[in-house]
Amino acid sequence: MLIGPFWKRLLAIAPAFALSATLSAQTPKPPTHAQLLRGAYDRYRANNHLLSYHLDIRVDPAAKTVQGKNTIRFRMLQDDDRIQLDLTEDLNVDKIVLGKTELKYERDSGAVFVDFPEKLHAGKTVSVDFYYSGKPREQGRFGGIVFDKDPSGHPWVNTACEGTGASVWWPNKDQWRDKVENMQISVAIPSDLVDVSNGKFMGKTDLKDGYTRWDWMIHYPIDNYCVSINVGNYVHFSDKAGKMPVDFYVLPEHLDKAKKQFAQVPGMIAAYEHFFGQYPFIKDGYKLIEVPYTGMEHQSAVTYGNRFANGYYGNDWTGVGISLRFDFIIIHESGHEWFGNAISAADPADMWIHEGWTTYLECLYCEYMYGKADGLKYTNGYKMHVRNRNPILAQRGINAEEPDDDQYFKGALFLNTMRSVIDDDKRWFALIHDLFQHFKYHAILTEDIVAFFNQKLHANMTPIFDEYLRHAALPTLELKFGDGAVDYRWKVDEPAFNMPIKVGTPDHWQVIKPTTTWQTMSSPLKGDAFQVATDLYYVKVEKQ
Repeated sequence: MLIGPFWKRLLAIAPAFALSATLSAQTPKPPTHAQLLRGAYDRYRANNHLLSYHLDIRVDPAAKTVQGKNTIRFRMLQDDDRIQLDLTEDLNVDKIVLGKTELKYERDSGAVFVDFPEKLHAGKTVSVDFYYSGKPREQGRFGGIVFDKDPSGHPWVNTACEGTGASVWWPNKDQWRDKVENMQISVAIPSDLVDVSNGKFMGKTDLKDGYTRWDWMIHYPIDNYCVSINVGNYVHFSDKAGKMPVDFYVLPEHLDKAKKQFAQVPGMIAAYEHFFGQYPFIKDGYKLIEVPYTGMEHQSAVTYGNRFANGYYGNDWTGVGISLRFDFIIIHESGHEWFGNAISAADPADMWIHEGWTTYLECLYCEYMYGKADGLKYTNGYKMHVRNRNPILAQRGINAEEPDDDQYFKGALFLNTMRSVIDDDKRWFALIHDLFQHFKYHAILTEDIVAFFNQKLHANMTPIFDEYLRHAALPTLELKFGDGAVDYRWKVDEPAFNMPIKVGTPDHWQVIKPTTTWQTMSSPLKGDAFQVATDLYYVKVEKQ
C-alpha cells in the first residue's frame, strides 16, 4: 500500500529529501484508549481463532448506506464467555445472534464485546450472526469506504481501509494476528451495476427488487483490510498469465487504455513466480480493478488508479531512468500478493514485512526484466528517499500510525544489503524462495524472519537485522588511513554488529569483517582511491 507523508509529497519530489535526513527523530504520541482496544491482542481476542466469515450485505449507493450481516465462525482456544469484535461507532449494531439466541454486547469506542449466556469451552466451534446497518463515515487517506460518482455520473463505491481498519464498513475481528481461513462475500447492489470483490466469482442472482446479489468465494486465509467491494459501471476483459486467467475491470471509457497498460500483468506475475513460486491464490485468480484512488493490494482483487501511465502518475520517482519503463502501481501493489497478502505481519508495527519486502520485489522485477545492473541501479535510486529519523519497527499492540516511510525504501535497501552479506546469489534466491514458501498464508513477526535466516544460514544474523530495523541511524564504516595500512571499525548501536563488507576497488574487491573494535588491514590505497561497495551495502562511510 502507498501510505504516509512520502506519498503525499511524491509528485513534488525534489531536493527536500536531501534535507530530510537531518531532521530529528519524531517522538511518538501516547496511544489512545481506542488504539489500545483495537491494537492489543489480549484475552478476548486471544481466546478464539477465526475460521470463516460470510459477509452478506446490501449496498445502497444513493442513500450511501450498508446493511446486512457477517456470519463469524470461530473456534475457542480457551474457556471463556466473552469475545471482542469490532465495528465503528458510526454504524449500528442491530443484533448479534447465536442460533436463535440474541446475545448481549457492550460497545466501547470501536470495540464490541460479545457476551455468551454460558461459558464456551476450548475446542468448541461457534458461529454468530452479527447484523448491522448505517451510513459509514469516510475516513483515512482513501476514505475507508467511499460513495462517489464516476466521470460519467454512475455510482462508484470503493473500499480501502488499511490502517483505518476494516471495521469502518463491516463488523469483524479487526486486527492482523488472526487471519480468517476462508470467506464468502455476497453483495447486493442495484442491478445496473457490477460488484468486484476478492476471490472466485461464484455467480449472481437477480433479487427481483431492482437489486442483484454478487457472490464471491475466498479459498485462502485473508487479512480483513484486504477484503473489498468495488461497485460501479465496470466492463470486463481478460488475459492469461501462463495458464492462469487474469481478469480486469475498468470504466468503459478507459477500456482501450486499460487493454494496452494491463498487458504488463502476465510479465509481472512471471517475474514474481520466478523468484518465489506459483502465484499464491491460484484458486481465486488475479483481478486488477480500476478505482478513483492510487491503488491497494486487496487480495486477488488488486485496485488500480495510476491513470494508465508508466511510473507513478507518469513520474520517474527513483530518478535513475528506469521507473518509467513500467507501471508502478501494477508492479508494487501486485507484489503484495506475495508479501502482505500471502505472508502478512501479525502487527502493524512490523509492516516492513509488507512494504520493505514488496519494494524489494520491485527491484527484483527490474532485475528480471532488464538485467542485474539495472535492478541494482533501481534499488540504489531509493536512497534519496530514506530519512533515517525513526526505526523501521514501531511499537506493537497499539494500532497507532503506521511505521515510518523508511519501512519501504530502507527496508528494500536492507534486503539488498543482506544479499550482499550472503554474497552468493544462488544461496540468496533459494533462501528467500524458501522463506516465502515456509510462511505462506501466515501472519508473522520480524523475529520469525530472523529465526528463519539464522537457521538456514547457520549463522547469527540477529545483530544485523536489529541494527537496520530497530535503530534509526545507518551503520557507519569508519576508516583511518596510515602508511600502507587502513584502520577500520563499525560505528553502530548494536555492540555485536559484525557485518562483512567489500572494500578496495571495483575490479578487486576485498571482503573485510569489521566489528565495533578497531582493526587494521594492509593497503596502498588512500582517500578516494579506497572505495567501499556502497551500491551493494546500505551504509555510511567516514574517512579520516
